[in-house]
Amino acid sequence: MKLIVITQPFFFIEEDQIITALFEEGLDILHLRKPNTAAAYSERLLTLIPQKYHRFIVTHEHFYLKKEFGLMGIHLNARNPQKPNGYSGHISCSCHSIEEVKEKKAYYDYVFMSPVFNSISKEDYLSAYTPEELRKAAKEGIIGQNVMALGGINADNLLQVKDYGFGGAVVLGDLWNKFDECHEKDYHRIIEHFIKLKEIAG
Repeated sequence: MKLIVITQPFFFIEEDQIITALFEEGLDILHLRKPNTAAAYSERLLTLIPQKYHRFIVTHEHFYLKKEFGLMGIHLNARNPQKPNGYSGHISCSCHSIEEVKEKKAYYDYVFMSPVFNSISKEDYLSAYTPEELRKAAKEGIIGQNVMALGGINADNLLQVKDYGFGGAVVLGDLWNKFDECHEKDYHRIIEHFIKLKEIAG
């Protein structure tokens, strides 16, 4: 099962070092999500990440970065719902219901389905599905290899995600809350936690 990490929505000093270390430990895909930030900051971050890892990065904003930095692709969501004119290449998108996944997944390389569990990073963003609904969706072939589980993913429920038949798990709060960017410089806890998640994901 793939392990995908979404960045914090803000930039911080150690970010490029942490991302590079995650890739070195086997991160499959990084989603660069920086809403309401200037493109120049994303450009700077990308220049600090070794070029060999750029092809595993998907951007949520400033879609020209895909071509300029040789990124993996772009991600569509409510803020940026349309691909650029003439764009060809990897596209993923966000879905928030089983029906939306059923409708859209054939048109994208993969889709995010959320929130599978109660969100760790967003208050009052609660699970939208029962275990029975998820198992039924898997049985009907709606959940499959190109559907990635997002929302509340942690070490305790990662095996459930696998059991439900998702092709990957998208991690955000559970990983980044292992590092306090305001008071810490040593980020070993976040890397150790990622290694644990990677082992569970298999």
